[in-house]
Amino acid sequence: MTAQTRHERSPGEPRWIAFLYLLPALAVYLAFVVAPMVHGVSISFFNWDGVTRGTWVGLSNYTSAFADAGIRAEFLRSFVLVAFYALLPIAVGLILAAALSRSRLRFMSFFRTVLFLPQVIATVVVAVTWRWLYAPDGPINQLLRAIGLGGLSRSWLGDYTWALPATGLVGTWVTFGLCMVLFIAGVQQIPPPLFDAVRVDGGGPIREFFAVTLPGLRNPLAVALSLTVIGGLRTFDLIYLTTKGGPGDQTMVPSLDIYQRAFSTGQVGSAAALGVMLTILIFAVTFMITRLVERES
Repeated sequence: MTAQTRHERSPGEPRWIAFLYLLPALAVYLAFVVAPMVHGVSISFFNWDGVTRGTWVGLSNYTSAFADAGIRAEFLRSFVLVAFYALLPIAVGLILAAALSRSRLRFMSFFRTVLFLPQVIATVVVAVTWRWLYAPDGPINQLLRAIGLGGLSRSWLGDYTWALPATGLVGTWVTFGLCMVLFIAGVQQIPPPLFDAVRVDGGGPIREFFAVTLPGLRNPLAVALSLTVIGGLRTFDLIYLTTKGGPGDQTMVPSLDIYQRAFSTGQVGSAAALGVMLTILIFAVTFMITRLVERES
């Protein structure tokens, strides 16, 4: 082999080497993500209880789901939870990031760690703690009675009106720290002369926020919105551990319904169809968020 031949082949060798390094990860992804997803889609076309032989029903599981008013209500509740899991945390995170970027607190790192802490606490601990806080004789109702607002006390997780908002507020408490950390990191990437220019022109904190901070946080905002919207749409563990879909079906959401159909009532095919519908919805919402950010860029 001549030196010229070796020189011509050398540029292609790193690509093959890099591809070989990726093969194990690709194999794991195909085995544990793509294959189960394809299998789940195939199950959705059968009437199957998970034990006996399934019966092919085509799109019947999907048409039944679309025609079921209860399932439509479950998806609407998921969008209500999105307001608590995404919109409120993002608003709180933006306010905190803007305030912290203008202030120089002595214990800034400790303050950020405390606010981010709910994000890393196990959901079981979060659910048990808030179930205790929301209990009829829990700290929240005791505080209301102590300040003379005992008429507002109630069984929050057992109230038909307040069960869903009460659960959603727990999601707000869990996710706002993540939004705040993302936004603080984004603010630190904004060139300081932009803030100085607004201040020289006599702009106050509000003008500085809308003229510099918010436009500079477009990409972190898209990341936070995608993560929190996905979390709100597919939330399961918090609902299961606090209300189990009750009272009645006031907190029943698609992910919990999927679990109950698959493992409690033996409707595995119907559960798979609901899972496919929820996955498509999450992909569609995420795609729209990404496209919106790219259009604004």
